[in-house]
Amino acid sequence: MHQNDSRSCCSRTPVARRRATGLGGLFLLCLALAPPAWSAAQPTEAMWTPVRELVAYMKSPPKGAEPAMFAGSGVCIVENFAPFVFCGADAVRAWDSGFRAHYAQEGLSVLSVRFGAAHDFTLAADRAYFSLPTTWSGMTQGHRFEEHGAWAFVLTREDDAWRVLAYGWGVTRYTESRR
Repeated sequence: MHQNDSRSCCSRTPVARRRATGLGGLFLLCLALAPPAWSAAQPTEAMWTPVRELVAYMKSPPKGAEPAMFAGSGVCIVENFAPFVFCGADAVRAWDSGFRAHYAQEGLSVLSVRFGAAHDFTLAADRAYFSLPTTWSGMTQGHRFEEHGAWAFVLTREDDAWRVLAYGWGVTRYTESRR
């Protein structure tokens, strides 16, 4: 229950203290409304280039062309198609062969991709890391599908351009529907 305290009705807070409290409140309000720290740091446009090139390649693998968005050496890829891990001197060629087989076997077509904001973006010298909430959609064996996952990338800077040194794909949800 509220207790009447006659002294509180007449007490005054000094002006300087009220200003400090007001500024502190404004600071806290700005802090509360600020976006989370992880969303502030994002890959540069140049870093998005090899990711977009990879997506374009995967949407419609060009005949006879080898993927050029990967680093010249040291590439390692983790995927959800066999043999799942592609590392070493022959990694890009093996991934390309595996992806083309997966694309054909699954009857993939009309592929589309949506990205969320990059998470955990970190830049260290000539390498960058970030993970992307990703949604692939399209057709598989004549059925509509949607695949949600996380795509983690490590990029390396080679000859003044960013290249994919490594990536890992993990599916978090998959749905398929009849047309």
